[in-house]
Amino acid sequence: PISPSCGDGRQIMVKFDPSVLRYMSKDEFRVLTAVEMGMKNHEIVPTELICRIAGLKKGGASKMITLLHKNKLIFHDAKKYDGYRLTYLGYDFLALKAFSARGKIKAVGRQIGVGKESDIFVVQLTDGKEAVLKIHRLGRVSFRAVKNKRDYLLHRKSASWLYMSRLAALREYAYMNALHKHGFPTPTPIDVNRHCIVMSKVNSIPFSQVRSLGDPGLVYTRMMNLIVRLAEHGLIHCDFNEFNTMIHETTHKITMIDFPQMVSTKHKDAEEYFNRDVECVRVYFGRRFKFHAEKWPKFFTDVKTEVSLDTELEASGYKNHEAEYQAYRSVILRSEEKEIKEEETGKEVMAEEKEELPEEGKELLAKKEVSSASKTPMDAKKSTNLKNSENFGKVEEGGDEKVIETSEDPLEEKGGSQVATRDEKNTNQDEDEDEDEDEDGASTRAVADTKNE
Repeated sequence: PISPSCGDGRQIMVKFDPSVLRYMSKDEFRVLTAVEMGMKNHEIVPTELICRIAGLKKGGASKMITLLHKNKLIFHDAKKYDGYRLTYLGYDFLALKAFSARGKIKAVGRQIGVGKESDIFVVQLTDGKEAVLKIHRLGRVSFRAVKNKRDYLLHRKSASWLYMSRLAALREYAYMNALHKHGFPTPTPIDVNRHCIVMSKVNSIPFSQVRSLGDPGLVYTRMMNLIVRLAEHGLIHCDFNEFNTMIHETTHKITMIDFPQMVSTKHKDAEEYFNRDVECVRVYFGRRFKFHAEKWPKFFTDVKTEVSLDTELEASGYKNHEAEYQAYRSVILRSEEKEIKEEETGKEVMAEEKEELPEEGKELLAKKEVSSASKTPMDAKKSTNLKNSENFGKVEEGGDEKVIETSEDPLEEKGGSQVATRDEKNTNQDEDEDEDEDEDGASTRAVADTKNE
């Protein structure tokens, strides 16, 4: 576990050791709770304020503060004034104390997972069953951009990492609870407190650990259907990949995990997030299992909203961009319908023109379609360059049908026609010159006659 950053930007690494919890007294928890309450309005809680909130005498409170600081449950800062603040370990102990008081958790076991935003532990419930404890730890160096990428703060400009972790846990628990009630394959939510969530343990393995699949097409279809089904309920996962899905080893049943980053289908970037989830699955199946699918879901054509869970849960973007979303969706659908209608209209026109042809024309058209279909691209290119040399020639009327004389060498014929054209031009020029000479001679004789007279 990592506590919030110090004043100089460093991080305090604290080992998660819940065994210390059993030896803590009520007064220690009282002082620890006082520090938490003081942090609502103070980044560093003054020592005097801690003593007043805890309701203990100054000597007794100072002793408890020393013990808590020794166990690294609180951090001392005396740069501006003498005060303390909670570390992640102290926040963990407060959450575990609450779960124990509610009768949910009996013991904490080994760590089974770690991510950029959380740590995962196995816990034992009071009835003896195993469950999973997820502890949110925002503010790690690997994921500091959470304030820009998530809208946890809403109208607030800044907040501590502890408070943001609490908001992330509450949001994930709300999503998990709603999806589980609507029949989605998720862990069963049990309880939530501060930045910790208790959920059922899934009898599956992370999908990223799978090396081969007997039927990758079946698993691919299930994952794509899950993405579409989420969108039909008004939600987009935004991080649907091999690390946030689990698969049963025998039945290949898919289970989703990790929900705090989900957004509404009315979000301004909903299409981008949906396509990103789809692309993650496509690329992973092609890279790991050599399975390249020909079809995948499209956001505006394959998604039809049935249940608005985004409005119920107030998911990110559920209200702010609803009008823009509806307008954009209608434009996309209209353009697709227009393209489909144009294709159908073109087919109908071609069919009508074909019906209007006489029987002989239909036979010729059918032969032409068969011959063009059997031609290779190179043959088609040659026939185009020679201007259909097979049918190029002189046309004569022969009975009811048109008889076509074929030229043996279309290039020779083309050259001959060019020579004939030149000869015709030269003859025309000679005739024009003779006519000009006759006109000049006639005009000369007329002038001579006039002089003689």
